Amino acid sequence: MKRKIWIKLLYVLVDAVLAFGFGLFTFRYSGVLGFSSFTQTQQIGILVYSGVLAALHIIMFFVFKVYNILSANFSIGDALKVVIISFVISIVSLPAIIFIPDKILFFQWQLLFSWGIATVMIAILMVAERFAPRLLTLFHKMQGASKPIRTLVIGAGSVGKIVIDECRFNKENKHNVVVMVDDDPNKIGGIFSNIPVKGPINNIKTIIDYYQIEEVIIAIANLKEDRLHEILELLSSSNVRIKRMPLLTEMQGPNDRRMIDVDLDDLLCRDPIILDNSEINNMLNGKTVLVTGAGGSIGSELVRQIFKTHPKTLVLFDIYENSTYDIQMELVRKMRELNIKDIELVTLIGSTYNEIRVEQIFKKYKPDYIYHAAAYKHVPLMEDSPAEAIRTNVIGTYNVAKMADKYAAKKMVLVSTDKAVRPTNVMGATKRFAEMIIQHFAAESKNTAYAAVRFGNVLGSNGSVVPLFKKQIEAGGPVTITDKRIIRYFMTIPEAVSLILQCGLFATGGEIFILDMGKPVRILDLAEKLIRQAGLVPDVDIKIIETGLRPGEKLYEELLLDSTNQTKTSNSRIYVEEKESIKPIKEEILTISKAFELENNSDVKSLLASVIDTYKITENR
Repeated sequence: MKRKIWIKLLYVLVDAVLAFGFGLFTFRYSGVLGFSSFTQTQQIGILVYSGVLAALHIIMFFVFKVYNILSANFSIGDALKVVIISFVISIVSLPAIIFIPDKILFFQWQLLFSWGIATVMIAILMVAERFAPRLLTLFHKMQGASKPIRTLVIGAGSVGKIVIDECRFNKENKHNVVVMVDDDPNKIGGIFSNIPVKGPINNIKTIIDYYQIEEVIIAIANLKEDRLHEILELLSSSNVRIKRMPLLTEMQGPNDRRMIDVDLDDLLCRDPIILDNSEINNMLNGKTVLVTGAGGSIGSELVRQIFKTHPKTLVLFDIYENSTYDIQMELVRKMRELNIKDIELVTLIGSTYNEIRVEQIFKKYKPDYIYHAAAYKHVPLMEDSPAEAIRTNVIGTYNVAKMADKYAAKKMVLVSTDKAVRPTNVMGATKRFAEMIIQHFAAESKNTAYAAVRFGNVLGSNGSVVPLFKKQIEAGGPVTITDKRIIRYFMTIPEAVSLILQCGLFATGGEIFILDMGKPVRILDLAEKLIRQAGLVPDVDIKIIETGLRPGEKLYEELLLDSTNQTKTSNSRIYVEEKESIKPIKEEILTISKAFELENNSDVKSLLASVIDTYKITENR
């Protein structure tokens, strides 16, 4: 704050000196040689005139808030304001020179020449002093020790101009815009803000190579998402970092000038899932909702989204205290900020495989809706600890489903996985068993509607491949993938939670909901895009190496047992798998519980395979 005051005082001082000095200059060509040649009265008159001229400038600049304009934001429009004010003051002062008697203020007609020069020079120098800091910043950037980033801007329009100004005059910004690209034939071949405009955008790879571009900034505010995806696809083979200005739908206000990184949602060119928020709000508002696994990636996002529906009671249940405490504190802060006092937030620690603990919670809170996200999900780790996978993913699900029926919950939704389809690993097999449990209780229960939601890999979740790749890139490589042929379906955490909540609406009993996730993604392509996003060259700057498939890992994941047996819901992205014949579960639960007595992992897997007939045991290393 003090710095701003000192800067303002400095401008006042410089303005005063300029106006006063050129007030004196006005009488330079008056026909009298030297200031001392004027009479004492005339000297006083000239000094008073110059002082008044300086005072008028300062007063009018304060009135029109010129001193409130930061030099970093000083624009052509602001310069025009300064020029007009200065010219008006000079013109208003002219009658004083002409009509005040010569014995007080000396006048000859040739003096008008020096008055004109003084009028123009005051305006020019007052504008120049305000542009000077920006010009010094630009010069400093051009002469600076750090090498500027050769940058291409897509979009030769108003947003592109904002980007150029930011790159030129923000001393913290290291970009040097060397070329712009646009599709408008009237702009291609021209000059925009002293920068050549090339095009069309479809030729961008050639332009990047020719100008040796290191970073691309997409600066088209009214860009449609499908066109953004097309542009990103054109950039996918170039080793450049990519940033973009917010789309109109993402802007946080009319003056939003952020440059944001292109995230994996953009790079994977995914269309967002449309969520029927109004119906979900109607379903959960004022109800008691239980989320198991509330501290996990999916569970914590479920908690955030459910909190927005304003339930009466929100119960967070997890075995891991640290992350559960984090999401609890996040919601407590939000309740304090929004002054929310009518939501009861309950955070409980415990395990779903502890039936007594689960019943205590159901008996006390009697949840209306249960979202069961508690599970072990890491494929290789579960291969080495299959009994624990059974304990949590199977027995834990059975306990929660049993209590949902006993205490008459309205709905229970299980978070499942694509790995439950023809499973080749313990994690997938146990999740398939969990789906069978849901379908069993759906057939038996007269109180509760049960459903499962099956989806692919979640970007950014704990243990997912993306954070691993980013850490490996930051460390200088190599990036490790199990097999260069491997493909996966991907979705973001918000997409996954949108699907789960949406399916809670559709659930009537025993459905397995599947998301139409579009085309699967090659993990190799994902790794290469992340390396390029870091401005590096795959297999040159960062090596990509294969480590071999891990135990239970597939080359290809499936979302449906039979793609012909599916029914589309009212949401075009969500399908329902046709129900199979329901198998008795209680006997299988007793059988699978024997796994806790076995010491050999192979025996546990064999026991699991005896219950899940689609499970194929693999021991690849």
